[in-house]
Amino acid sequence: MHHETEYVLQAILRGDELSESTAMTLAEYNDLPSLLSTASQLRDAVHSNRISYSRKVFIPLTQLCRDVCHYCTFAHPPVRGQAAYLKRDEVLAIAQAGAEAGCKEALFTLGDKPERRYKIARQELAALGHETTLSYLAETAQLVLQETGLLPHINPGVMSRAEIAHLRTVSVSQGIMLETLSERLSERGGPHYGSPDKRPATRLETIRLAGELQVPFTSGILIGIGETRLERLQSLLALRGLHRQYGHIQEIIVQNFRAKPGTKMAQAPEPDLDDLLWTIAVARVIFGGEMNIQAPPNLSPGSYHQLIAAGLNDWGGVSPVTPDHVNPEARWPHLDELAQQTASEGKVLVERLAIYPTYIHAAPKWLEAPLITPVLHLSDSDGYARDNAWSPGANVPIPEREQQLILARNRELHITPEIQAILAKTVAGIETSEQEITRLFQARGDDFAAICQAADELRKKINGDTVSYVVNRNINYTNICYFRCQFCAFSKGKLSENLRGTPYNLAQEEVVRRAQEAWERGGSEVCMQGGIHPEYTGETYLSMCRAIKETLPEMHIHAFSPLEVWQGAQTSGLSVHDFLVQLRDAGLNTLPGTAAEILDDEVRATLCPDKIKTDEWLSIIEEAHKIGLRTTSTIMYGHMEQPHHWARHLLRIKSLQMCTGGITEFVPLPFVHMEAPMYWKGHSRKGPTFREAILMHAVARLVFYPYITNIQVSWVKMGKDGVKACLQAGVNDMGGTLMNESITRAAGGEFGQELPPGQMEAIIRSIDRIPLQRTTLYKSTPEKLKAASFKADELQPILLTPNKHYARSGKVQA
Repeated sequence: MHHETEYVLQAILRGDELSESTAMTLAEYNDLPSLLSTASQLRDAVHSNRISYSRKVFIPLTQLCRDVCHYCTFAHPPVRGQAAYLKRDEVLAIAQAGAEAGCKEALFTLGDKPERRYKIARQELAALGHETTLSYLAETAQLVLQETGLLPHINPGVMSRAEIAHLRTVSVSQGIMLETLSERLSERGGPHYGSPDKRPATRLETIRLAGELQVPFTSGILIGIGETRLERLQSLLALRGLHRQYGHIQEIIVQNFRAKPGTKMAQAPEPDLDDLLWTIAVARVIFGGEMNIQAPPNLSPGSYHQLIAAGLNDWGGVSPVTPDHVNPEARWPHLDELAQQTASEGKVLVERLAIYPTYIHAAPKWLEAPLITPVLHLSDSDGYARDNAWSPGANVPIPEREQQLILARNRELHITPEIQAILAKTVAGIETSEQEITRLFQARGDDFAAICQAADELRKKINGDTVSYVVNRNINYTNICYFRCQFCAFSKGKLSENLRGTPYNLAQEEVVRRAQEAWERGGSEVCMQGGIHPEYTGETYLSMCRAIKETLPEMHIHAFSPLEVWQGAQTSGLSVHDFLVQLRDAGLNTLPGTAAEILDDEVRATLCPDKIKTDEWLSIIEEAHKIGLRTTSTIMYGHMEQPHHWARHLLRIKSLQMCTGGITEFVPLPFVHMEAPMYWKGHSRKGPTFREAILMHAVARLVFYPYITNIQVSWVKMGKDGVKACLQAGVNDMGGTLMNESITRAAGGEFGQELPPGQMEAIIRSIDRIPLQRTTLYKSTPEKLKAASFKADELQPILLTPNKHYARSGKVQA
């Protein structure tokens, strides 16, 4: 039997499925090292080095319960002079304390239907305006969500279909522990005797109904209460059967019994550590690598190493505010301690939400529409929790943890073998796959530090210590646009998704005046882009180029995204190729590779559904390269997409560059959310996290090597400190001084409209780099222009020509 089981474990690691009959044979398998090894390998294949937890606040709405479990100290009979239920203001006070401590989850735990047993429960509920505990629970959960932003996770016991459906409208997840499938434990003398809600069939029915109603659900087993190992396996298999049918069980908890004074089981033996480890490992083997397997760390203090080795990937909820009311004798570990102990095992602690990433990525299926927005606002691109206040464009401090990791040059890094192998390929210029690039984007902890270091070393190899920038002026000639991009806060008027702001359309004289002023202030480039005005034709773009070149023949015109080129060609009745030739002959020198957003039509279908498709964007850039017009390349990221979309984007740009060689630089543009329509509609995240923003620059450096040699950082989006961090993670260029930056500012960016050469160079020198003022095509700026740039006069007031025809009529509600 032992050898047969060894063979089964090896087959599972190869991807074979564990049948129920074979799973039952594990009851006799006692080779713990082999079992733990299998479980940890299954875990690592999916979760890599991530061990998650939820920062929660524990809200015990009522500790009355109609059940009388023989091991429980949470539930107790009514106490004279003590309220049976927390009042609304008490609930809010606990939740607000949690929110102030950085919690994201409000865990509502309560006794099962006490109103069916206690008169005082019925009386208090009536005074609160409710007939049932679950009705009052729904009200308080909604109140906590609205007033504090905490996401409710509800453990209310056995529920009917209607009750689950009602609570689904006010919670992001629900749960009930199966505990055991053993009916005999509900018989006289058993720990569940006298507890009707602990009947296994009753609890399984609640779990099944939650699956039918598509509720992200938590369940698990309680070990050491008199069950056999065979019964544990039966319990786990029953849960697996329901999960296979509905896909709704987001985590399996393996909880060890703790004997508590004052209970009927106060003298009962507790399961030893090996028994707990065996059960965790068996749960992992039965459910496979994908499932989230959890064991509470406060119930096994000092056993972090062993618990991780058993295959868990989640510590559960940990509260910096409230005790574990179910196990009050077992204090939560301090979060710093938890992080350190997790790191000592080569893992990284990652904060999650009360709903796991898989369910967040499929939110329309698993969440009521009003709950999707708060979840998105709290999550990162992987579906884990945002753990700091930083967002692109926001003038807040950069996270200290990531800053320290970027600068972690003088200590040994504990890098996962997977990341080591991928980095070895990238620095050698060997092609990387979409899956490998996606893995780089998911890096945290020392893996993140290693990627930043590798990118920085590659930057030094290619660019030395020189950091370049260009003195230029942005000229956004109109903010009227008939495209309805969900991310754009710049476009205005009655055709726009953005309800606020005045539409304008610059007179050509104002465009030329701004270009002339830029030249006088040392600007070697004008960067011209704008909305797609419904009255613009190809001739509009051509005439702008001619007008500038007639006045300023040496000014470099860097203008018109592929979308504007496409629209110009369409309105001129020309092919893209022929229109590009006309633009070139009219004085256009290079094109910005904007309007790329995410080069994946799965994303574009929602993000910018009426915009040119991925293949069209790539084709227009390729045509420009064919006629000698070089371009930049960009990505606009951090809104609704995921890391695998970033990987596809980079690979498509790289493939194009390998074919044409016409791309001068890659410019990551992190999504600035504050005024974006899709954010206000509740359809986006709050931009990338700082970790994600740094990784975009670093991973781009690695993936594009050796084909794209310049990686640029956007100071208007990253801020000065963010720029410094990027410059130490693969970036060699700071882009333009801009003079008039309006697109990011319209989206809520707080870093200003211009960064003059003196300030640019001060930032560069502050990290011991060498500044170089360049032209658009990365040549040294002529000395005359360079000198003018350092003694530039203040900009003259700009003139925005109103376009009243496109203004919204009536009072705008914004």
